[in-house]
Amino acid sequence: MLSVNVKGVWLCCVAVFPYMKERQKGKIINLASEVFFTGSHGLAHYVASKGGVVALTRALAAELGPYNICVNALAPGFTATEAAAGLADLSKYDTSLTPLGRIGTPEDLLGALIFLASSESDFVTGQVVLVDGGRVKH
Repeated sequence: MLSVNVKGVWLCCVAVFPYMKERQKGKIINLASEVFFTGSHGLAHYVASKGGVVALTRALAAELGPYNICVNALAPGFTATEAAAGLADLSKYDTSLTPLGRIGTPEDLLGALIFLASSESDFVTGQVVLVDGGRVKH
């Protein structure tokens, strides 16, 4: 889990950094998870790996900022995907703690992703944007 979720993010960042440094501009958007903020029974390994992504995002924002590279992360809540359906019956997911009252969809991430990738977020770095229907407030 750590190799994929943390080392994978690290290796991707290392791969793109020289090109962004040369251009003195760039956007890196990592994929964290709402579960970092809430924890989850039986998934300590996953929660820890997503915490690593959050920490790496914050550290890289500080290190790459002088090169005008913004590093942020999206943290989706439980999202209706094939993988999620393999873990649980999506129709039985408790949405009572989610103010918007539903499970997220992959399309729900698009607005935040487009914002973080655009010039509209040129002064945003080191942030974790929760896309979870309001389940976590921070």
